[in-house]
Amino acid sequence: MDYIIFDMEFTVLRKHMYLADILEIGAIKLSDKDGPLRMVDLFHSHVRPSNQRKLTPLTTTFTGINQEQADNAPAFNQVIHDWTQWLGTTPYYMCSWGPDDKFQLIKHCNLNQLDLSWLQNYNDFQLQFTRLQDGDIGQRIGLRKALEIMGIAFFGQQHNALDDAFNTAKLFTRIFPHLSFEENNAAQDQLHTSKLVYSTGTNINLPFSQLAKLIAGAVL
Repeated sequence: MDYIIFDMEFTVLRKHMYLADILEIGAIKLSDKDGPLRMVDLFHSHVRPSNQRKLTPLTTTFTGINQEQADNAPAFNQVIHDWTQWLGTTPYYMCSWGPDDKFQLIKHCNLNQLDLSWLQNYNDFQLQFTRLQDGDIGQRIGLRKALEIMGIAFFGQQHNALDDAFNTAKLFTRIFPHLSFEENNAAQDQLHTSKLVYSTGTNINLPFSQLAKLIAGAVL
């Protein structure tokens, strides 16, 4: 069985009338086919935005993605084609830190009339980790705080899709024996919105505290 740990980055929007563009997808493939769970492959691509082609300074500051990278990236349809080819034919579960990335994939695939059958066996890893810590599922634990709890050093740059996926995969591997997984398929999933509240015990570790400060200080 393969386990696909993925993360995405988006355009930062202050006006909610627009759909946030997916700008980057990073994924780590874990496998227990030949013994203990281990990382066997990775996927990474930037994505050319289609709703708001010009990136805001807030987006670049928050994600590290600049306009040239966005302009030269493949379109969403091509990235999904490449990603699904990379997933391969081995049965897999897909996991992310919180459900928002999944819902954005559903929105974008529906908008582009793309098949969703590949988005299967999705499990919310953040939810399971919070429950294992006896936490309030309405006050979820942020990734940095979760890594700190488990004594795992954060690698790379926060809000980089591949780095975040890699750090999530490290955490996933550490507590894998305590996880349970459900089978499902996003093609039948009609949920398109989510609301997450993060609790980390300190503002320093809030995953989106930096973004909140950037938006608050932005010139309108």
